[in-house]
Amino acid sequence: MYRALGILVAAVLALGLTACAPPAQPQPPAEGATTVAFYGDSYTRGTGASSSDKRWSTIICAERGWTEINRAENGLGFVNRRASMGPGLDDIPAQIIRDDPDIVFVTMGLNDNFSYDSAAAEIRATIDSDLDRLRQGLPGARIIVVEPFWWTADRPASVDVIIGWVHDAADRIGAEYIAGASHWLDGHYADDADSWMAGDGLHPDDVGYAHIAERMDAELRALGL
Repeated sequence: MYRALGILVAAVLALGLTACAPPAQPQPPAEGATTVAFYGDSYTRGTGASSSDKRWSTIICAERGWTEINRAENGLGFVNRRASMGPGLDDIPAQIIRDDPDIVFVTMGLNDNFSYDSAAAEIRATIDSDLDRLRQGLPGARIIVVEPFWWTADRPASVDVIIGWVHDAADRIGAEYIAGASHWLDGHYADDADSWMAGDGLHPDDVGYAHIAERMDAELRALGL
């Protein structure tokens, strides 16, 4: 299964992710505004949306008057694609620490399933390392770790293993944790009659991102945000 999924993802990347609207560049925060940085993959970058303002991260920031710093990258995992991204992009946690945001969202882990068979120990170690660095580098920031997203009804065992590692690391550094996100698209995958997926079959469309934003909004309200 992993080989087939890897081939599919690689093919989409080779085509330049034509369904992806380029993300807006981080803007200087308004004086006194809450700045929010996002460390994630294509599901936080907004791949599949018709424009960057349709992605869930931008929707929740707009609703709250937050200044968004979206550092998400296509194909990124705690391990996946990281070494091949080039100087700077290979260490997004360091970028986020330099951003000095008030709130950090970590929405990582989906793509690491494609490397799980060969790199499980490295994935677990990097989850711990990344969250440790964010906490140490941003001691005053509110860190919100979201259960890794998932994109198909087929759930290999690695999905729940990686979710558990992410949850454990979040608890250890005292971050807030949002559970359940890997199921937020259940019943609406590419093969479902009521699909919320873009034409590539891998990423949400505008409807899917709107539903993710709705679920995320409810979780944030429960956290007092």
